[in-house]
Amino acid sequence: MGTDMTCVLSMKHAKLRTVSNATDRTNDDSEAVAETIVLPWWHHRGNLISVLIAAIILAAGAGFVIGERNATAQPNTVDIGYLQDMRAHHEQAVEMALIYIAKPGTDSIFHLIAKEIAFGHAVDIGRMIQLLREYGKAEANESGTAMVWMDHAAMPLDRMPGLATPSDLKSFIAAKGSEADKQFVALMVAHHEAGIHMSD
Repeated sequence: MGTDMTCVLSMKHAKLRTVSNATDRTNDDSEAVAETIVLPWWHHRGNLISVLIAAIILAAGAGFVIGERNATAQPNTVDIGYLQDMRAHHEQAVEMALIYIAKPGTDSIFHLIAKEIAFGHAVDIGRMIQLLREYGKAEANESGTAMVWMDHAAMPLDRMPGLATPSDLKSFIAAKGSEADKQFVALMVAHHEAGIHMSD
């Protein structure tokens, strides 16, 4: 009798422990769920980059429409050469801006500037493409030779003033944190100074 009672008590104790453990796990799970913080979508870098790319595409489309409305009928060789070369120049600026935007741990002010460059240059590219279409000219410099329309010697398209070299881009892509900030500023200053010279 004593042995039977001991077995019954042991079984009840085991059941109580099982229920207690299950309750503890349920409480732990509830606490884990309660402690989970769901960030707004705009706090995720991937979402922001996706939105930015979509905005750039829309900006290019808007520039395309604006260019169509403002197109003139009598361009000269300087107009055509400038538009074709400047399109290539702008495209690299957009590329570098997007590279920088995708980097974590960079300066917030420079990050904002990069977004403005990407968006603004995309609008300009759209306008250039539409103007070239209106003029019945190629939408890009297909000769591989740039600056023919300026008063100095022509040069390879990828050697235009202000363009980052493949080595520059490789270093920039690998850079992180404050080093990425420094390279971004240096590349963009050189890029835009050359763009001003081309536009004078």
